[in-house]
Amino acid sequence: MNATEHRPTAARLALVGDRSRLVQAHTRIPALIEAQSRLRRSRIEVYWLATTAIDGPESLDGFDGLWAVPGSPYRNEAGVVTAIEWARTNEVPFLGTCGGFQYMLIEFARHVCQLDVEHAELGPTAKDQLIVEMACSLLGEEETVVVDGGTLAASAMGAGPSTERFFCRYGLDPAYVESLTERGLVISGRDVTGDARVAELPGHPFFVGALFQPELASDPSWVHPLIAGFLGAVCARAAGPVLEVAN
Repeated sequence: MNATEHRPTAARLALVGDRSRLVQAHTRIPALIEAQSRLRRSRIEVYWLATTAIDGPESLDGFDGLWAVPGSPYRNEAGVVTAIEWARTNEVPFLGTCGGFQYMLIEFARHVCQLDVEHAELGPTAKDQLIVEMACSLLGEEETVVVDGGTLAASAMGAGPSTERFFCRYGLDPAYVESLTERGLVISGRDVTGDARVAELPGHPFFVGALFQPELASDPSWVHPLIAGFLGAVCARAAGPVLEVAN
């Protein structure tokens, strides 16, 4: 007779960004991960990975998940893009919030769609800007995000409207939506005007970006379901396949 056995393994999660006490999200995120770790009874080891420390795919080896955290402009844009590409191509669970969402789209546009595009924050005079300054900045404001059913975002958050907190000045230029979606990216959440606020890659264990900041709506007693879903995928990767053992 065979039985299944799970061998608990600590999950290694990289927080990709330039850590600063001035960024509210940076002070909140570790406590949220610790709370989920206790709830799941799964050890999640957190590593801050500065963008300047990423000089190639080998810098990411051994991680079970990547979270591109807020705090742009990043000191090393190329490092962030390298990390996101590594997560995408190696099927490593990925979450990008605020700036992480923006650079998730840039990585996909450059490497999958073969578009020569820039972020307006770093290239304000660039001809082709994928990420542009929004007409109305959402600095510390709440806005309704409508999540499409049948998506990974919906499986975590539920489909339909959700009130989310933003702290951003830049978003996706709607002119590029068709180019991205034709190559497989899904815009799974939009605001009430139809602008992209959540994006994901189907067929990947977890590859989601949100322009809002779920970490700002969370505390250790209640962690946003998008974060919980991401950490669940990270723990699942660390656990590996179920082993068959003979009795």
